[in-house]
Amino acid sequence: MLPASPKTIVLLGTLLIRLLSPAGGQDAPSLPWEVQRYDGWFNNLKYHRRGAAGSRLQRLVPANYADGVYQALEEPLLPNPRRLSDAVTQGRAGLASVHNRTVLGVFFGYHVLSDLVSVETPGCPAEFLNIYIPLGDPVFDPDKRGNVVLPFQRSHWDRKTGQSPSNPRDLTNQVTGWLDGSAIYGSSHSWSDTLRSFSGGQLASGPDPAFPRESQDQLLMWMAPDPATGQGGPQGIYAFGAQRGNREPFLQALGLLWFRYHNLCARKLAQEHPHWGDEELFQHARKRVIATYQNIALYQWLPSFLQKTLPEYSGYRPFMDPSISPEFVVASEQFFSTMVPPGVYMRNSSCHFRKFPKEGSGSAPALRVCNSYWIRENPNLKSAQEVDQLLLGMASQISELEDRIVVEDLRDYWPGPDRFSRTDYVASSIQRGRDMGLPSYSQALLALGLEPPKNWSALNPKVEPQVLEATAALYNQDLSQLELLLGGLLESHGDPGPLFSNIILDQFVRLRDGDRYWFENTRNGLFSKEEIAEIRNTTLRDVLVAVSNVDPSALQPNVFFWQEGAPCPQPQQLTTEGLPECVPLTVIDYFEGSGAGYGIVIVVLCCFPLVSLVVAGVVAHFRNQERKKLQKKGKESLKKETDSDGVSVMEWPGPKERSYPVTIQLFPDRCLQVLDKRLTVLRTIQLQTPQQVSLILSSNRGRRTLLLKIPKEYDLVLLFNSEEERGAFVQQLQNLCICWAPGLRIAEMDEKELFRKAVTKQKRAGILEIFFRHLFAQVLDINQADAGTLPLDSSQQVREALTCELSRAEFADSLGLKPQDMFVESMFSLADKDGNGYLSFREFLDILVVFMKGSPEDKSHLMFTMYDLDANGFLSKDEFFTMMRSFIEISNNCLSKDQLAEVVESMFRESGFQDKEELTWEDFHFMLRDHNSDLRFTQLCVKGGAGGASQLGLLFSFPGVGDIFKQSSGCRVSFISRTPGNRSCPQEQVLPDLETPELGNTGLKKRMGKKAVGPSPRLYTEALQEKMQRGFLAQKLQQFKRFIENYRRHIMCVTIFSAICVGLFADRAYYYGFASPPTDIEETTYVGIILSRGTAASISFMFSYILLTMCRNLITFLRETFLNRYIPFDAAVDFHRWIAMAAVVLAVLHSVGHVVNVYIFSISPLSLMTCVFPNVFVNDGSKLPRKYYWWFFETVPGMSGVLLLLVLAIMYVFASHHFRRHSFRGFWLTHHLYVVLYALLIIHGSYALIQLPSFHIYFLVPAIIYGGDKLVSLSRKKVEISVVKAELLPSGVTHLQFQRPQAFEYKSGQWVRIACLALGTNEYHPFTLTSAPHEDTLSLHIRAVGPWTTRLREIYSPPVAKYPKLYLDGPFGEGHQEWHKFEVSVLVGGGIGVTPFASILKDLVFKSSLGSHMLCKKIYFIWVTRTQRQFEWLADIIREVEENDHQDLVSVHIYITQLAEKFDLRTTMLYICERHFQKVLNRSLFTGLRSVTHFGRPPFELFFNSLQEVHPQVRKIGVFSCGPPGMTKNVEKSCQRINMQDRAHFVHHYENF
Repeated sequence: MLPASPKTIVLLGTLLIRLLSPAGGQDAPSLPWEVQRYDGWFNNLKYHRRGAAGSRLQRLVPANYADGVYQALEEPLLPNPRRLSDAVTQGRAGLASVHNRTVLGVFFGYHVLSDLVSVETPGCPAEFLNIYIPLGDPVFDPDKRGNVVLPFQRSHWDRKTGQSPSNPRDLTNQVTGWLDGSAIYGSSHSWSDTLRSFSGGQLASGPDPAFPRESQDQLLMWMAPDPATGQGGPQGIYAFGAQRGNREPFLQALGLLWFRYHNLCARKLAQEHPHWGDEELFQHARKRVIATYQNIALYQWLPSFLQKTLPEYSGYRPFMDPSISPEFVVASEQFFSTMVPPGVYMRNSSCHFRKFPKEGSGSAPALRVCNSYWIRENPNLKSAQEVDQLLLGMASQISELEDRIVVEDLRDYWPGPDRFSRTDYVASSIQRGRDMGLPSYSQALLALGLEPPKNWSALNPKVEPQVLEATAALYNQDLSQLELLLGGLLESHGDPGPLFSNIILDQFVRLRDGDRYWFENTRNGLFSKEEIAEIRNTTLRDVLVAVSNVDPSALQPNVFFWQEGAPCPQPQQLTTEGLPECVPLTVIDYFEGSGAGYGIVIVVLCCFPLVSLVVAGVVAHFRNQERKKLQKKGKESLKKETDSDGVSVMEWPGPKERSYPVTIQLFPDRCLQVLDKRLTVLRTIQLQTPQQVSLILSSNRGRRTLLLKIPKEYDLVLLFNSEEERGAFVQQLQNLCICWAPGLRIAEMDEKELFRKAVTKQKRAGILEIFFRHLFAQVLDINQADAGTLPLDSSQQVREALTCELSRAEFADSLGLKPQDMFVESMFSLADKDGNGYLSFREFLDILVVFMKGSPEDKSHLMFTMYDLDANGFLSKDEFFTMMRSFIEISNNCLSKDQLAEVVESMFRESGFQDKEELTWEDFHFMLRDHNSDLRFTQLCVKGGAGGASQLGLLFSFPGVGDIFKQSSGCRVSFISRTPGNRSCPQEQVLPDLETPELGNTGLKKRMGKKAVGPSPRLYTEALQEKMQRGFLAQKLQQFKRFIENYRRHIMCVTIFSAICVGLFADRAYYYGFASPPTDIEETTYVGIILSRGTAASISFMFSYILLTMCRNLITFLRETFLNRYIPFDAAVDFHRWIAMAAVVLAVLHSVGHVVNVYIFSISPLSLMTCVFPNVFVNDGSKLPRKYYWWFFETVPGMSGVLLLLVLAIMYVFASHHFRRHSFRGFWLTHHLYVVLYALLIIHGSYALIQLPSFHIYFLVPAIIYGGDKLVSLSRKKVEISVVKAELLPSGVTHLQFQRPQAFEYKSGQWVRIACLALGTNEYHPFTLTSAPHEDTLSLHIRAVGPWTTRLREIYSPPVAKYPKLYLDGPFGEGHQEWHKFEVSVLVGGGIGVTPFASILKDLVFKSSLGSHMLCKKIYFIWVTRTQRQFEWLADIIREVEENDHQDLVSVHIYITQLAEKFDLRTTMLYICERHFQKVLNRSLFTGLRSVTHFGRPPFELFFNSLQEVHPQVRKIGVFSCGPPGMTKNVEKSCQRINMQDRAHFVHHYENF
């Protein structure tokens, strides 16, 4: 293949450029030359990237890094940069340039550098070479704190470098590396378009045509704040091609010069070529300006700077590498810095130098450099004339001496980074050199073929020896360690030293010869030879004159020098004297003024749950009000009637207590009743004739108080609204007592005295407390110390207590009964021997002795006497009937009169007294002959002081007494036993043998410790298998093994799920904490990012897979598969709650992490935030980070996060047990916010602020499964179900029977969700089916406990023309349907929780009648109910089960909790009657069933123990409970305690309602 000729290469390159260049596309005008790209690409047709924006710097000397790759040298390997700056560059200002170089030449050099190179942009991830300020530094540490650190962020580098010693780190140049006017036109096509006006080929100007428009695009101009004033923003920042072209007004003036020159050229071209369009004019003007700029820079400015002439241009050299070297960057910038003066003159064309006002008084001769950095809206540069004056002033001003000294305006007051307004320019340059990995001074000399100095003194004889000594001391006298920058400064004087000169000259020669678009290259078609000659003759003076229209005589021919005889000499060489002081360093507090707002935001976020709690409380309150309204509809008429008859007043209960509203009713029979606001009778006062009732009225404070004193009772203190109301009440009371002989005594006294004199309920309670203490102390011979501590004035109070008498109400209250109970009336009448209507201490003592120490004969004789109403010594059948009626009052009159009569007849008949109409005491005692043990433990349950004020529980308060009765408590509980009938007390029961005196005898003696005579069967038998004796650790180990065995499925699932969550957390935490992500965010906020990202991954997983726990149809299907052996599907709701609680804890931690992040981000500089969030922030030099409120409320993640917290607070509070019970509709509605929750979760992570969105990875699969499950439910919900039958049952239960949909298959124990649109809401409520699977219809028993169920009961109340239809969703499986999988199953139902067992029992009966083979051999059904009448509908089902249960499969035990397990006279007689009824008629007295009836709450643990004895061969027993949480919790605890034993395992399934 033949080699291509240079012409061919040029031609192909031209075609390629035209195709790729935006200026050379199809829409571009046809230009006779190849348009140079703005970004520097394709200048070299072989190496396209050379000199392009973003290309890396090309080293002249090998890199010098600490590790040879990228780690910069710093202390202690090299000296402190601030100390070096002080030692080398500190000195006196005001020394003139040796060659009279002008200041204009200095800043023109800076402008050329801005066109060629920019390495100041910080790199990412952020790396720092901070400058540690020595203690007591006069500028940066005047307070001698010793902790001042000036931040220095390393520059942007090429990511392809810094990977090995052979490929060390290289910095990148952010602008084009060609002398192509990028400081005028920008380094990209888009940048150039922003600067253009697209009209007449001109650059866009602002209101003043001499100025470009201000930059509004943060992508372009650097907008560092003014270090002198702190002012920031785009105002006064002009849009130039150089990003930092507004750093100081001197550099800004040169940018304005070239801006105006371009527009001047464009206007001239437009006049010469009126047919040209905008693009043609712009490109012609651009190429002419660039050529002029190249000519001035290389052939005028550079020789004046180096004092050397460049070699002749010999043409374009395509193989010359023109890349900018890091050595050139340091050499040129640092040498320029020595020539910058402390101030800059301004003058006009008539040589008048301008004065500037100073603060205070006087004027300054020049603009102070240190106070001019990044100045906004400079008052001295408001017009083109003032810009011209500045340029003329710089042309006449001689620069500082070209030596080592840098004026303080740069060295101490250079614009600082981050929070610091100032920094050290020289120290920063030293750090920049170390960042670049520059070689030492000696290495650079050797590499460039120059001879290094042999010692420090050989560096430069013109440098002061003390400077060299100080420098040598810092480098430990090691000249080889001297850095390139400082060595170059020390060797220079008057001109750049050999090293700097060689580096700079080499760079410019390579730039010229390697540039295909160089204006002298005749082969690029840009200019003709005549045009080249014209350009070569154009000077900067010509440009200034053309732009400013000044008289050419006002400028010297070469504006880079000022020679003798030139016009307008400077007044003097400037020093710092007479100039304004530099504004000192300030440290910005980014968080200043934000603390209070940030705290308020955090408090508000923390208050979300509290606000939600308040809202939920309000909702629950209104729902309760609605419920109460529904419940009180029947009471409204009664209340109106009562309000019309009574007097509404306030009762004063005593000191330190609040008064409460009551209603006083007066009745004609001289009865006064006190009712509360619920119309419940609080107190009844009989105003009997013998009583001397006193009425005391208050005589002050509005005369509104009344005191009613009743003998032997506590006083009644009433507060009326006015004296008139009180007078009306007194008149009514007088009319009621007008027939009394003494009348009603009325007196008046001061209100304060009245309150003091009143015997309130509180005082009465204290008196009765002493009364009962001494009463039991005498009965049981208890020491005074054991009776309790008495008040200080005990003697007086004891006398008062022992002489007081109990009213009927106080007596009833002490027994825990109502005054109107027949038992109370009978007992009170028997004890009240004197018949005065009150019980004295002696009367109460006599009756108590019988119960505490009496024999069974004494107690039966007492009962006989109590109910011998006519006192004829006989107990008639009617009196016996009355006695029984008084007993059953405590069971809410659970028996009808006919049932009670049947009981009485059967008891008479069983005892052989069927022919008797009256019983003697001997007959009565004979009737109770089989129950002596029961009567022995019978007591009188005394509660304590009146009104329950003290609630002493006196009987069990004294040592030894309570134990007697506690031991006997087991005698009343019926258990399953291997031997029927063994339900008595254990053998060897230790009981006290108490001496039994006659009634009224006070000679009481106490004898304890004798054993009861007669054997008694054991409660339940011992285990058949031999129990192994284990140590404590062995027992704990065995219990742990049993626990693992019992909950292995739960433990496994929770462990796997938790392990995944922990793994996700650890993965993200490790990645952001140690794996160094690209943004290095962990360097900014270590704890916050680990916490937030780790929890985010776990939360994403949890909130995604929590949906599976709500896929009810899927769970119902899967629980019938083999997976049920490994996954506890019945615990889906519990697992849902567990995940939700864990997720909300992690959400709180996630929020805490972001709170930390927001704080750190709010105090982190913009340069750091740009690295952390490159897609969000652009580093425009403004430093100031975003405020906290921006992160919270103005970002998508922040605002969505705040909304997520709000939604979570609402959902979690309304889902709590309390609010779910009080407002199910609120729970139902708020839980539908899950749609919003997941939408916000997707939005929250989709912004990709830190990482790419990952929530969808976790969410997609569960969402699809959940969506399918919901579609299945929705397909069922659309079908209306007709109600066949509706029946209102007692206890607020509604029985609904409705059609069974086609293909509706279910199992006994399953549940459904129903909705009734007739209620005005579409919310679904769960209920267990009470129908059996074989039945043709479905049925539900729904108890009205809330507004929804109450209204449901109302709309199905008769008469109903047509029953409203229902919507059905289900069936859904749960644990109760597995009852048939156990050999022995225990069903425990409490309240309405018996509904699943109704279905199970009917299903059992049906299957047993068919002879179906079942694994289940025995079922124990425990029905816990308040009264047997509460769910009579279930009794019918149980009755049906008993009739059809021919194989004795079911054993039913009914516990009536309203009859507490007390050993008083009433409950003892009820037990006797129940056992008698069971024995004679084989059915319960209370339920009419053959089932065993118990009283009190079931002792589950003892019951389960008995099951282990009856079924020793069964290793696993199923326990299924449904009811109130308290009951199911007790069952669960009992199962757990039983399962700790090495015996049968109880598997508990439960549901709460």
